[in-house]
Amino acid sequence: MTPLERLQQGRHHDPFDYLGRHPYHQDWIVRAFLPHAEQVELEGIGPMNRVEGSDLFVRRLSEEESARLPKHYRLRWQEKHDGSWHSAISPYSFEPLLSEWDLHLFSEGRHHHVWRILGSHLTEVDGVPGCRFAVWAPAVQRVSVVGDFNGWNGLRHPMRNRGHSGVWELFIPGLHPGDAYKYEILSRHGELLVKADPYCQRMAMRPDTTSLLVEEQRYEWRDDPWMTRRPQWDWQREPISIYEVHLGSWKRHPDGRFYSYRELAEELLPEVRRLGYTHIELLPIMEHPLDESWGYQVSGYYAPTARFGSPDDFRHFVDRAHQLGLGVFLDWVPAHFPRDEFALARFTGEPCYEHPDPRRGEHKDWGTLIFDYGRNEVRNFLVANALYWIEEFHIDGLRVDAVASMLYLDYSRQEGEWVPNQYGGRENLEAISFLRELNEVLHARFPGAVTIAEESTAWPMVSRPTYMGGLGFSMKWNMGWMHDTLSYFQTDPIYRKYHHNQLTFSQLYLWTENFVLPFSHDEVVHLKKSMLEKMPGDPWQQFANLRLLYAYHYAHPGKKLLFMGSDFGQRSEWNATGQLEWPLLEVPEHQGVRKLVADLNHLYRHEPALHQGDFSAEGFQWIDCHDSEQSVLSFLRLAHDDPDNLLVCIFNFTPVPRLGYRIGVPPARAWREVLNSDSVWYGGSNLGNAGRLEPQPQPWMGFEQSLELTLPPLAGLILKPER
Repeated sequence: MTPLERLQQGRHHDPFDYLGRHPYHQDWIVRAFLPHAEQVELEGIGPMNRVEGSDLFVRRLSEEESARLPKHYRLRWQEKHDGSWHSAISPYSFEPLLSEWDLHLFSEGRHHHVWRILGSHLTEVDGVPGCRFAVWAPAVQRVSVVGDFNGWNGLRHPMRNRGHSGVWELFIPGLHPGDAYKYEILSRHGELLVKADPYCQRMAMRPDTTSLLVEEQRYEWRDDPWMTRRPQWDWQREPISIYEVHLGSWKRHPDGRFYSYRELAEELLPEVRRLGYTHIELLPIMEHPLDESWGYQVSGYYAPTARFGSPDDFRHFVDRAHQLGLGVFLDWVPAHFPRDEFALARFTGEPCYEHPDPRRGEHKDWGTLIFDYGRNEVRNFLVANALYWIEEFHIDGLRVDAVASMLYLDYSRQEGEWVPNQYGGRENLEAISFLRELNEVLHARFPGAVTIAEESTAWPMVSRPTYMGGLGFSMKWNMGWMHDTLSYFQTDPIYRKYHHNQLTFSQLYLWTENFVLPFSHDEVVHLKKSMLEKMPGDPWQQFANLRLLYAYHYAHPGKKLLFMGSDFGQRSEWNATGQLEWPLLEVPEHQGVRKLVADLNHLYRHEPALHQGDFSAEGFQWIDCHDSEQSVLSFLRLAHDDPDNLLVCIFNFTPVPRLGYRIGVPPARAWREVLNSDSVWYGGSNLGNAGRLEPQPQPWMGFEQSLELTLPPLAGLILKPER
């Protein structure tokens, strides 16, 4: 087959070998392939001749014409369908733009800024403005850039193949921000595919799935104080209290429209600050076509979703958060991706980003595909993506979704549906290696940025350094504590004495990991009921139980996370297609829950005893964990830097007031009640221990002094010694 036949059929593997200016006998020849062109001119030289029966136009240059023709020459052509004339510099006049070193690093999986070479980048080459496109599509016959600028015709802009790297590139002059494009791929089996750019940094508003050109990052950040402090942030001993948010359903306009990133920056962020949180965590904001996936089925890993605005609008959101003293965490999904035909699935007509063996490459329960963690280019795509969000958007950390599904080859699979690893085990060795590499690279490049694993099994050392044999995460969600605690609270108080171990069991494993205590979105959907509706009893007891739960949550060692709406006791389950039940804030009981959450955040942030020892046994000591008969727990929280800086935390998990309840306490002149979840301020019965509590010299529970307390019903107390 001749080069022209291959071009005409869209099967030419290297169009630069034929198109553009080339030596021809003793002269030069210029070739241009322009489907749908009626006639073509080589500007400054003259008309080009159509090769009969084809869309190829040629001009053989004289010596004088060759000398006059600039390196980057311009073509002028007339379209057949409407007779209009167009002019553009030929893309086939440019040399290769990607360096061999870049391609080598990418092939090894070690190009940590790969988003700067792959994808689309508006730039200038030899003084010519345009866009450089590059995409990884190994073992295919052809890749073309298609878009509004060429009528979505895959024959117009076939790309240059960069050999064994599997990368294709092309510089197209004259393109602008907002231009839509995709890649047309001819697979090695002859299948024609049209794919969104895996590295595009902006996508059109769903249901449109096109990639869009964006200007190179010029946003002027104003968060220097925050970014300067972050590398020195001692996150293990500092308070971390996280407000988890789904941006699309926090609040909506009266007509149902989403709030934009900039509107959320002005309304959501000040509200989170008023509630006293240290961080906000966003459910995935990477582009996704289906609202109902909540963002967990990502199609554009490098593109903030267009639902709420542009990439710079999202930068403004993060910038504003930092200016208000709030950190920003993102949910990140490297465990799987959807089967959408326009995106990563079978990107080259066969498995490319996903593992080729369906026993390792498919999630049957979720209907999604699993990344091939053993393929260098796929690992590079994911590791660089994590770095991208932190470097380009100043994100402070990533909560990594569904880690358990990555670690086990038999995750959610029956016998015969999975393949053991090379040692006969069920551990996914490639995924483990990927996670360790991810954490090593991220922590080395961005001190102070954190990674948080959603890992629901007993896998050891998830949040321990890789040099110790761990996975290298900063923290891990404590799913066991969450399930045990909610199970206990959903039990009628009359039976709670038989389930006392659900509260104390966490102390057997609490110090093996750096734990976050999550009450997340997953606990208030799919008929699990809202946090308030989980609570047993009449409405008064429901609110009292919820306030007690939150007091226990903040007193228990571990960083905190609470999903939006739970902070004021929303009655209904979370509905991702609507907004939170804001009218409930006019109801005193719901106001009371929110006031309590704000006060708990304030106490947690300003009392070192409540946060310095979140990950250390030295920060916790039981007073009495055995009073199951009365369903009462009491313990101490202690600061690391001052042994006299401590708090007594005591909880009554029944609706029975306990009068004259005695506990042992460390020596102090007097104690005062700094928090009582039964306060009338929060909607409680206002039973408690107002004023000073004088200790008695009566030894109790191994302490030299003791206190005689009134324990309100279904309530938590926090006491502080007077200096």
